Amino acid sequence: MIQRYDVIIIGAGVAGLYAAMQLPKEKKVLIINKRETFKCNTFYAQGGVALARDEADVPVHIQDTLAAGDGLCDEKAVAILSQHSREVIDDIIDYGFDFDRDEEGNLLYTKEAAHSCERILHAGGDATGRYLHHFLLAQNQHAMLSDARVVDLLIQDGVCYGVTVLDHRESRNIYAKDVIIASGGVGSLYEYHTNAPCISADMQGLCVMKGIELDRMEMLQFHPTVFVNADGAQKMLLTEALRGEGATIEDENGKRFLFDFDERGELASRDIVSKSIYKYKKKTGLNVYLAFKNFDAEYFEHRFPNICKNLRAIGYDVPKERVPISPAFHYAIGGIKTDLDARVPSVKNLYAIGEVASTRVHGANRLASNSLLEGLVFAKRAVSSIDKTQNDEKAFVAFEVSDEVMSLKDDKVKKDQLRRIMWENVSIIRTKRGLNDALSTINALLNENIGKLLKFRLLTAKSIVISALNRSESIGVHTIDEE
Repeated sequence: MIQRYDVIIIGAGVAGLYAAMQLPKEKKVLIINKRETFKCNTFYAQGGVALARDEADVPVHIQDTLAAGDGLCDEKAVAILSQHSREVIDDIIDYGFDFDRDEEGNLLYTKEAAHSCERILHAGGDATGRYLHHFLLAQNQHAMLSDARVVDLLIQDGVCYGVTVLDHRESRNIYAKDVIIASGGVGSLYEYHTNAPCISADMQGLCVMKGIELDRMEMLQFHPTVFVNADGAQKMLLTEALRGEGATIEDENGKRFLFDFDERGELASRDIVSKSIYKYKKKTGLNVYLAFKNFDAEYFEHRFPNICKNLRAIGYDVPKERVPISPAFHYAIGGIKTDLDARVPSVKNLYAIGEVASTRVHGANRLASNSLLEGLVFAKRAVSSIDKTQNDEKAFVAFEVSDEVMSLKDDKVKKDQLRRIMWENVSIIRTKRGLNDALSTINALLNENIGKLLKFRLLTAKSIVISALNRSESIGVHTIDEE
């Protein structure tokens, strides 16, 4: 039986679920989610959602975003982000979402690095993403297919007709008038990252196979404060809001060394903080810590309940005791190139939103807490575009189901090899020699007998490396050092 929908949404994070919320119940919509619904980056987002607090703050928020982006932002995209920020936040509040408020019921704002003022809303203290994700799931009125992954886009003559899904080890085609890709970033390409385990860059690699342009793939953000002394690739993120409210970074002797690199110290943008920690550790050999001694214990427990609970569970008496930290991969700034309405320019009826997309809002460095906002704003724009065009008749085209081999026994070893290469050669500070070494290894792996799922990862990684090699000057999160 042929399955046909009005809209297929690939991914169930903030962007995908908010897009679904904007689509009326009468529409036949299918959300495809690779694993359990909570295994997405939205669920792990701690800090909050940035927005322009009022009309007067719009130009300031725009300027802060442009400054963080180091000259590479699309100014029109940034203006759209900020001008529509209050609108999408008011929308989810009107639907019933509760941000943290004071005793008088006023919204509580916090500040993070590189923001000129307190303009970040949060929920559940340090669990904004988790609260928002649960809320959007509760609002969802549409069908959801979980434990299934998209392994092909059904494209003919520049038009997208649907997707192929791998569902319980069987491939089948599902058709739709429009397809929205909201599948997240590239975290699992790296040995150390803060992403959900299943964020593995499938859709970016698939786009390479389909000839769809990826944009600014070299722009990868590494979070400076991550507890990495734990098993598994996914590490414990320690939100930037901690530093915004008084946590300090120090070496094992208690020196706050960040001021040697930037006058803003802990409140410099996260690319500067990450690079400073990396260089300082390499130069001195000293361990680096995040200290919470400026926090009252009761306030710390209330404001950052999950971080407090998790760190105490592994033996740290916070806020009295400091914890060891290191940078880790956090966020993909580049992605599938889109226009200002989230459309993929080269393929009709195909959209990309959230971290998987490159709207050029973030430029060379994402301003803290602009990511959830970007997912909300451009999800709404994608749905608005679909609403305007979906009445156009589109002839149905049937596709053969691909019988490609998805994975082979040796793919796991090669996947781990790729993760090490990416961490060692394509991370915080890069060299041309390291990038070329990574490219040679990736090309060699692509020439081996591998499954399609590993090929997705390798093609995405190759795009990142080539983009990094093509940008010979350091800017924002992209740092090329001398050999």
